[in-house]
Amino acid sequence: MNIQSRLFLLSTILFHFTVTAQKSGVAPKYSNEFLQIGLGADALGMSNSVVAKTDNVNAGYWNPAGLTQIKPGWEIGAMHSEYFAGIAKYDYIGLAKTLDDKSTIGFSFIRFAVDDIPNTTQLIDNGGNIDYDRISTFTAADYAYLFSYARKLNVEGLSVGGNFKLINRKIGDFAKAWGFGLDAGIQYKKNKNWKFGLMARDVSSTFNAWIFNIDNSMKEVFIKTGNDIPENGLEITLPRLIAGTHVRYDLGQKGLFLGGEIDLAMTTDGRRNTIIQSKPISVDPSIGLEFGFKTFVTLRMGVGNLQYIKNFDDSKKLTFQPNVGLGVGFKSFSLDYAFTDVGDQSVSLYSHVISLRLHLNKGANQTTTPQN
Repeated sequence: MNIQSRLFLLSTILFHFTVTAQKSGVAPKYSNEFLQIGLGADALGMSNSVVAKTDNVNAGYWNPAGLTQIKPGWEIGAMHSEYFAGIAKYDYIGLAKTLDDKSTIGFSFIRFAVDDIPNTTQLIDNGGNIDYDRISTFTAADYAYLFSYARKLNVEGLSVGGNFKLINRKIGDFAKAWGFGLDAGIQYKKNKNWKFGLMARDVSSTFNAWIFNIDNSMKEVFIKTGNDIPENGLEITLPRLIAGTHVRYDLGQKGLFLGGEIDLAMTTDGRRNTIIQSKPISVDPSIGLEFGFKTFVTLRMGVGNLQYIKNFDDSKKLTFQPNVGLGVGFKSFSLDYAFTDVGDQSVSLYSHVISLRLHLNKGANQTTTPQN
């Protein structure tokens, strides 16, 4: 069986599994959605349109094939951001290490959590009285651990990469889940101007096994309030494909450059409110632009999350999410800022995001590689 036949067989199996999982009800829409928020202020400033261009430690998340573009040595990345007026906190740290001139390994840790949530299920005592001392707090947190490997192929400009990821989700002492899955990416640099990328997230589908710890007193609260008592079960995150095309041009000989990328995110968990929607596949486009001077300063902007919103008179209007960002770099250090959102143009939802990257190469002074 040749390679084309194997790829066709694999795609057929994955499509069949996707349809079967949707019908069985174990693949809810927006499963593990915390992994779709994005990381790195440089990417967020471009509305996450970086699958083709990513070439630093953050590529372990965006497209592991891009890890092959890191200069020899270690690269470290970190980010902290807060959403919904500081209610939800997003933290990330990443490491990448070149093994030789063709291969790179990486590790990414992500935490998205809401802390100090009031637990009011025991607010009323057995006598029917309200007792505020019975209120406790808990944390709902999602964790992801990504182990990456990338390698340059014999075809010039072509790299492939993959992630093995572990998922841990916790809701206080009430529920927890462990999951695992695989990502795969490919990146092709045609010349100094054009790059192409394809990222397959959850290509194997990601499986989360949920275990609930609901005591009798809490079950009574669920019953009295008309809620279903949760049961142990399996949750499946279906594959998502992201295709990107990036172009960059130098403006004269003074170090100025202009670049941009268009990405198409294709989900397989049913109809979504996107520009292109169908069952089971929906397509969400995004575009990002950047203008800068060498590696020293870069201005970024992007548009994504395009949706049609229905008004009260049943008319529809197109909404979108604009983002802006700024990056500065000096030698081995890069600092990026983004003014971004998690939904639409609503000012109240916007957040300030700051991330940094540091390249370590013993015995040499390195300049951070520009994303191109």
